[in-house]
Amino acid sequence: MSEISGGELIARMLQKEGVEKVFGIIDGTYFGFYSALHRLGIEIVTPRHETSAAHMAGAYARLTGRLGVCMASNGPGVANLLPGLVVEQAEGNRVLAITSARRIGIAGADRPGAYQNFDQTGVIARMAKSSVAVPAFDRVGEIVRRALRRGWEGRPGVVHVDVPESIMNGKFKDAGATLQEPLRYRRAEPVVPSAEQVARAARALIDARAPAIHAGSGVIHADACAALQRVAELLQAPVTTSWAARGAVPETSPLAVPMVHIKLNHAVRNDADAMLIVGSRVGETDWWGKPPYWRNPAEQTTIQVDVDGEALGMNRPVDLAIVADARAFLDRLADELERRRGEIGLDERRARLARYEKAMREDREGWSKALADFSVPMNPAHVAHVCREVFADDTVLVADGGNATIWTMFHWQVRQPNTLLSTFKFGMLGAGVAQALGAAAARPGRPVCCIIGDGAMGFHPQEIETAVRNGLPVIYLVLCDRQWGMVKMNQQFMLKPLKTMIMKSLGPDETIKTDLGEIEFDRMAQAMGAHGERVA
Repeated sequence: MSEISGGELIARMLQKEGVEKVFGIIDGTYFGFYSALHRLGIEIVTPRHETSAAHMAGAYARLTGRLGVCMASNGPGVANLLPGLVVEQAEGNRVLAITSARRIGIAGADRPGAYQNFDQTGVIARMAKSSVAVPAFDRVGEIVRRALRRGWEGRPGVVHVDVPESIMNGKFKDAGATLQEPLRYRRAEPVVPSAEQVARAARALIDARAPAIHAGSGVIHADACAALQRVAELLQAPVTTSWAARGAVPETSPLAVPMVHIKLNHAVRNDADAMLIVGSRVGETDWWGKPPYWRNPAEQTTIQVDVDGEALGMNRPVDLAIVADARAFLDRLADELERRRGEIGLDERRARLARYEKAMREDREGWSKALADFSVPMNPAHVAHVCREVFADDTVLVADGGNATIWTMFHWQVRQPNTLLSTFKFGMLGAGVAQALGAAAARPGRPVCCIIGDGAMGFHPQEIETAVRNGLPVIYLVLCDRQWGMVKMNQQFMLKPLKTMIMKSLGPDETIKTDLGEIEFDRMAQAMGAHGERVA
């Protein structure tokens, strides 16, 4: 009978799941795992910090629709991984974290004084969908299957498996059990709505005078953007989105009402007498679905569709709650609307869309005034505007930072679905550096551009070397204002509002620790083997 390590068993299970890349820093505590990955032809992409591994896995999962996998070693490696897991859980990206733990007999929270040991599963369990420690080799398969099952059910997020070093690297008798195909232990088909639910939704949207659609990131995870656009076109309904779903309908479409048109978003949601909410929890950045930003629920028929039943009616009362995969629902709804096309009155709806388009055009004319500003220092509006002119429509844009992200959001038009990354739910500075690397790994041969503030870039600039070493061609544009810009703006108005209004900015001696020294990121990039340019 042959022998196998626990790490190799996990690697073989991931191969069955179709995993092609794993992100993380190698370490002897899980040699049995990563050496098996290497033998099996699964690429190991190694960053310089474990937090970056989690962000790379999350971006990879979001852009491919596949499982993102990251790994970290016990103690300090897991501690470094934690911030990334917090973010990827909040953003709803499907990530499996595999970590090593101290060997059996030392691992566990009840062993004070043990080296590089803390309650890894206990800590991660408070932030993830699932976190389970493997107690024995013969439980490896069961526990990994459970993690994969949890990872693929409901809203995507983080699942974690913690494996003691003695199981990860130890050799055990291979009983010859056949590895199971994924469909033998988890749902492999999408959750489908009933025909009655689809018919009821269609009836309500056809009968409405002014229907609208609100899409969340569940639409992107379900690869449902084309189906969403088909439904919107049949209904001639405007589409608003959460920040994380921006571009679910290309913003070149007259049906798209991007989040940056803030007042218009409020107007659309108040005008609508029927609202279809798909793949969104209607959270804080959606104003919780409450008046005055949304119409009173008593005056608006609300249909909510989500793969996670817990999201239904959570923040806004609904008239029709449907547990279903976004694409499965929207495809069936589009077919039903197509059959009943003759019942849909479009004239009033098209007139309403024309009014919305006029409002958006006026907004853009106002924003474009910043592009007429050629003073020094440069108005940051130019950066995203010029990038949008230079980069192809399928470019993945990553936005990171405070003011840098805000300017980018206003001056970058999303022309293809699922090409915009940021940490919209968590606002994590520095995550974009590694998200861009994950994007390049997910979509080789396609351009990746990261617009980032110097404060955010300062969190993980070492990952430039990761890009060079792994052949990940990312372009970072770092906006250097040598300050925590968004914090300084708020602080100035709190400290000296009148002088701030007159002078526009206060000196370093008039604010509290908001100014930074300059980092010459172009020279830093050159030192790591990348190309660096300074734009002054």
